[in-house]
Amino acid sequence: MRGFSLVEVTLTLGVAGFCLIAVLGLLPVSAYTNRASIQQTTANAIISEIAVDLNAAARLPPGQVSKQFSLRNRWDPTPDYLYFTNAGDPVGTNTATAPAGAVFRATITYRLPPTDTTSVADIRVSWPAAQSDQTKVAGSAGMFVAINRR
Repeated sequence: MRGFSLVEVTLTLGVAGFCLIAVLGLLPVSAYTNRASIQQTTANAIISEIAVDLNAAARLPPGQVSKQFSLRNRWDPTPDYLYFTNAGDPVGTNTATAPAGAVFRATITYRLPPTDTTSVADIRVSWPAAQSDQTKVAGSAGMFVAINRR
């Protein structure tokens, strides 16, 4: 009768246990990376929606606001603030503090007075929304947008 000795079984269990501990040690890192990538994807989707809304607002008559985020067709050095939930749904605009349920904060800064054909804006989405100091946010994404006014 052939079989494994006790020493061979013990060594095999030790090697398998060591590999299992190494794999379990990577789980928190992978969970953090997964959460960060989901937040980054949501922030990029928010930026895209705002850019589309800015392009729509550029074609509105003066004094009217866009339908999605109530953005104005204007140039003003004062930034606009929009707040979004974890799912990317808007929950508030232009308030000093983040409303309840807000996870993302979008800051829209208008650059240079518009010409007859083009406006320029800088869109930055950061999280968590309640953190106003941009050096202490968990993450952020940004995009520079040229808005066609024709």
